[in-house]
Amino acid sequence: MDPDRASELLAEERARVEGAIADLDRDGPLESTGRIEPGDRGSEDLYEDELAQGRRETLLDALAAVERAEARLAAGTYGLSVESGDPIPDERLEVLPTAERTVDEERRRR
Repeated sequence: MDPDRASELLAEERARVEGAIADLDRDGPLESTGRIEPGDRGSEDLYEDELAQGRRETLLDALAAVERAEARLAAGTYGLSVESGDPIPDERLEVLPTAERTVDEERRRR
């Protein structure tokens, strides 16, 4: 893949992830300062807070993947599998710019 195109894709992915994290930060926790347990009246906010925390962890993982991909781009290894060194098809990188492995390698990992 052309390094300029890879850089563009990674910048777009970084902006998407950082924007989603900022949205979570802007919304803040819903739970009141009082201790609410699951099942208590009004515990819906607790569920929403836990859901948001899970989303935050997923987004932080995605941001770490962007950073690893940027490092591979800087090192000249972007687009090569971290497992085998085989090329990752451009079509896959267009869809998932942070891809670290080929589709077959990813399937074997599951």
